[in-house]
Amino acid sequence: VGTQLWVRGTTLCTTGALLVNATGPELHKFIGEIHYGLYSGQRVRQCGLGGRPFQFSFFPDLLKIIPASIHVSVILFCTVLIIFALVGAGFFMFNAFGSPYETLHGPVGLYLWSFIACSCGCLIMILFSSEVKIHHLSEKIANFKEGTFTFKTHSEQFANSFWTILVCSLVHFLNALLIRFAGFEFPFSKSKDSGRITGAVDLMY
Repeated sequence: VGTQLWVRGTTLCTTGALLVNATGPELHKFIGEIHYGLYSGQRVRQCGLGGRPFQFSFFPDLLKIIPASIHVSVILFCTVLIIFALVGAGFFMFNAFGSPYETLHGPVGLYLWSFIACSCGCLIMILFSSEVKIHHLSEKIANFKEGTFTFKTHSEQFANSFWTILVCSLVHFLNALLIRFAGFEFPFSKSKDSGRITGAVDLMY
């Protein structure tokens, strides 16, 4: 959550490229780099005279130009995701080292934690994607405190932290499915009384 590996991209200095009518290989002299996360980032301003790095932080520098409500919502849902993922992990440890066969027949809490965590992960991806793509977050950052030159997004892709949230959401979804299958009584399985459970069955679960 705290890394700068959420979005990577390049920006084109359109003003400088138009002044010299740059095309082909010359256009690369006007392409800078940008990468950022939820809290901070870095952009390399390049307008034909070499790259100039510039560090920035979202709070409070960019609050006037970014959709602050969406950005804060993403951070809030990240916090909820972390909390409920830890809660789900705690209940998993309880089931693993407690009485798993009995506990798996009443996993309402595990469904709840997994559902909340998976939902928060999906909301994070939707909100952050809309912030980047619909609200053109990279262009707003690239043109921050720029009075002469205008930058446009040349290329843009999500980085490791964004895809980590996707993986976490999928894991919580699969976790809910596994919990369901663990307590499912198949038609060909033999029903046993809970008082006659042996140690081998407990070890299997």
